[in-house]
Amino acid sequence: MTGLPPSRRAKALASIPSLQRIQSFMGNSTYSRRQHVPGICDFTLGNPHQMPQDAYVDALRDALTPRNDQWFAYKANGEEARAAAAESLHRLLDVPFDPRDLYLTTGGFTAIALALKAVADPGDEVIYSLPPWFLYEPLVVEAGLVPVKVRINLETFDLDLEAIAAAVTARTRVVIINSPNNPTGRIYAPELLQRLARLLEDASARNGRRIYLVSDEPYNRIVFDGTRFHSPTEFYPHTLLAYSYGKTHLAPGERIGYLALPPTMPERKELREEISALQLAMGWIYPNAVLQYALPRLEQFSIDVGQLQRKRDRLVEALGSMGYRLRPAEGTFYLFVHSPIADDEAFTESLSRHDVFVLPGVLFETPGFFRVSLTASEDMVEHSLPVFAAAIEREGV
Repeated sequence: MTGLPPSRRAKALASIPSLQRIQSFMGNSTYSRRQHVPGICDFTLGNPHQMPQDAYVDALRDALTPRNDQWFAYKANGEEARAAAAESLHRLLDVPFDPRDLYLTTGGFTAIALALKAVADPGDEVIYSLPPWFLYEPLVVEAGLVPVKVRINLETFDLDLEAIAAAVTARTRVVIINSPNNPTGRIYAPELLQRLARLLEDASARNGRRIYLVSDEPYNRIVFDGTRFHSPTEFYPHTLLAYSYGKTHLAPGERIGYLALPPTMPERKELREEISALQLAMGWIYPNAVLQYALPRLEQFSIDVGQLQRKRDRLVEALGSMGYRLRPAEGTFYLFVHSPIADDEAFTESLSRHDVFVLPGVLFETPGFFRVSLTASEDMVEHSLPVFAAAIEREGV
């Protein structure tokens, strides 16, 4: 009886290589030891490196002031918050979402987990593309599901639809996509999304069982060059949309987001009761009351996307002139850059010795790259450039 893990699922979660790597990076690396040292250049996570907007602070401050004795009572899916979010989605996507089909969550993490548990049963397969957001696999495994990974086109950063089609089996229940994409910055074009929709429709018909699409869209307001963002909800009715305000306002520690079902989804009315039950059963995963009160105001503004684009342009031009291979991000906070050497961990460690910190591609199951976060300050960008130049020169590229 001794030596057995208390929970096989917990043991499986703790054994996921990508999760082990990110935990090691955050807890046992040069970055973990120096992340709070003044003067470093931190391009790792999508964290803020300047003071929050006054409008954001004012919205939270105002929402904190109680209007009645029930202000801080249990709060589920607040009607005003749902209505504001649905109207915002309608403006963005020209899709008339019903507020009843928006389920408020503690950020995008739980919106994805809620989606998976709402439509899939233990043992079902979930397809997603590499490089991924590094917590897809833990979310899939925690839900008792089976991750199935396919590689994107690493030249264009587009989905490989042939690879997705080849990965579909009779057990496939969900395909996850992320656009604008973390870490590549790619926005998937309408034509690609239409082809994906046809692929999933045909595969569902062959299987005799619906394949759902989970669209992870926390960056759908963070787009550059006037690009028009398109959501899979416009093309595939059986899409569940996961969103987080932590990106829109660069406040990832304030956990609020939602899961949304489009009006074209035939089974959305049947799913309402199930999803509402899951919100309770998963541990009251509604955002706290203050954030829900603030949400209508939070929908009226975002961080300065123009400033992010200027930092993107500066880095793309500067790194490109040094010899780095990279594509300009179309959205998100990130650039996904080819490492000058195959060992991206060794290369990023060489940068860290000079207090420039980026994430190696191996954390995204894609060796040979590194990710740069545009949320670094402008001073960090300028101070990092000589270090990037010296690093590529040392490799003789």
